[in-house]
Amino acid sequence: MNISVVIPLLNEEESLTELHDWIARVMQSNRFSYEIIFIDDGSTDGSWKIISELSLKDHNVKGIRFLRNFGKSQALHAGFEKAQGDVVITMDADLQDNPDEIPELYKMITSDGFDLVSGWKKKRYDAIIKKNLPSKLFNWAARKTSGVKLHDFNCGLKSYRKAVVKHIDVNGEMHRYIPVLAKNAGFSNIGEKVVKHQARKYGETKFGIDRFIHGFLDLITIWFLSRFGKRPMHLFGALGVIMLFIGFGFALYLGVDKLFIHTKGRLITQRPEFYIALITMVIGTQFFVAGFLGELILRNRPDKRRYLIKNELNFS
Repeated sequence: MNISVVIPLLNEEESLTELHDWIARVMQSNRFSYEIIFIDDGSTDGSWKIISELSLKDHNVKGIRFLRNFGKSQALHAGFEKAQGDVVITMDADLQDNPDEIPELYKMITSDGFDLVSGWKKKRYDAIIKKNLPSKLFNWAARKTSGVKLHDFNCGLKSYRKAVVKHIDVNGEMHRYIPVLAKNAGFSNIGEKVVKHQARKYGETKFGIDRFIHGFLDLITIWFLSRFGKRPMHLFGALGVIMLFIGFGFALYLGVDKLFIHTKGRLITQRPEFYIALITMVIGTQFFVAGFLGELILRNRPDKRRYLIKNELNFS
């Protein structure tokens, strides 16, 4: 199979039929063998009914329905597990991503040798204050922190070599950082393509300004995991050594000063240096304990599924 199109969605009943027909026209005109995997992330409208109807008319349509809303990252993870195409394309279901970009994205993977190609919505039709400016700040911080030189990390339109989606673990809200996850997994040939961005035709966006706050917090998380996820003691142990060094330094100074220099001066417990030494040694010990606990958790963590599927369509 040439292409798997993975589409996570939440309450997008108005756009699904139009999106399906558009994708099908592109695939058939280019003679691609393909599948379209819709992942219904707990919709409360008629989205699943429409997916079911499409699957009956078109055997290329497959569906996954979550028991409740688990989030976009979990939806992508479920779609990636099922995808069979040599190239996997992700896009949003709101018609803001243009299916006409699919042939070029496919070519960049198969002919140009990229592991992952991320769309760049250079010209956007979103609100400037609520989305454009925060998005630019977010992308700048992501570039500086991750070292991945992309202009638009959060663009839903991306293409992947099949091996990439089978070897990365998308969880929490890490869908924004799939290129970083791919790079950390060893897939470093990451490209970018300017894609058309279309104004939302139906409904309203499901994401508010809080997604950028969550995005920056996730950025800190992925920075930590990429550098110390497999060796937490390297970070916490180093911090512990620094704090203990400071604490023992102050304790040594106090001891020498009291025993040999100001033998009749104030009691050690009346000096601020005593409390600095005490606190830094306690904090240093806590850092070491945190490092040990991190190592133990890492070696004993269970492989727990992060979502529950209610229904599936057309998967053999």
